[in-house]
Formats: sequence, C-alpha cells, structure tokens
Amino acid sequence: MNLRALVSVTGKPGLFKLVGQNKGGFILESLDEKKIKTSVNLSTTKMATLEDITIYGDEEEIRLLDIFEAIKTKGGETPDVKADGNTLREFFREVAPGHDESRVYSSDIKKIVTWYNIIKELPLFEEEAPAPLQ
Repeated sequence: MNLRALVSVTGKPGLFKLVGQNKGGFILESLDEKKIKTSVNLSTTKMATLEDITIYGDEEEIRLLDIFEAIKTKGGETPDVKADGNTLREFFREVAPGHDESRVYSSDIKKIVTWYNIIKELPLFEEEAPAPLQ
C-alpha cells in the first residue's frame, strides 16, 4: 500500500492528494468527485500523511495502514458510518484488535471508515510502498 502522497488536513473533511508545492506551502487536490485544488499554508495548517497516522493501542500504537490492510483482508466491507457506536466498535475490534477503547472514539472510527471508503478504489491502494531509505 503506497499512500505516501495522501494527506489529512486539520479542519477540512475528506482526504487530499499532494500534487505540488509553492512558496507558502503545498497544493492539494481533494479525492472526492469534485477534484478541487487548494493550497495550504504549513505555518497555519496541520496535515499528516496517512502513512504517519497511528491510533492508540493498549500496548503500542497501531498504524493506520495496518488497519486498512486488515479491512482489505476481511473483504473490504465496512459498516455504514451512520451506524450506532456499538456497531462501529464491534467492527473496529475485528480490524484493530488491541486498540485503546477509552481513547479511540466513535468519531475516530467513523473517520477511518470514511477514509478507507474514499481510497479503496485508488490505484495507490494496490501499489507496494517504496522501501524506506537507509
């Protein structure tokens, strides 16, 4: 899974693809059907690549990519994001065993399910991640 160019931007819904850089920050393209390009200033906006995101675990943090792989391995079926908290939690126990249930909220699970549903059809989702630099 090569999701290095995909980012989440604080305060903006959905996911974005990093398409360029300018003097003040980065140029992003939304991954929804509108494909809107926007510019973000790094001094005022926080963003994180999907490869860097982790969730709280009981013993150690769990990488978002590992959760996406577990969903994919499970057949790619996800609950409706409008499902009740118990349904979402049961699903998350299957794909992210050992997550810290007191610090991972239903809103976090909804966001992860939404993100998965956005990227599951992308070619990047099927590509292998490049080997880390040594």
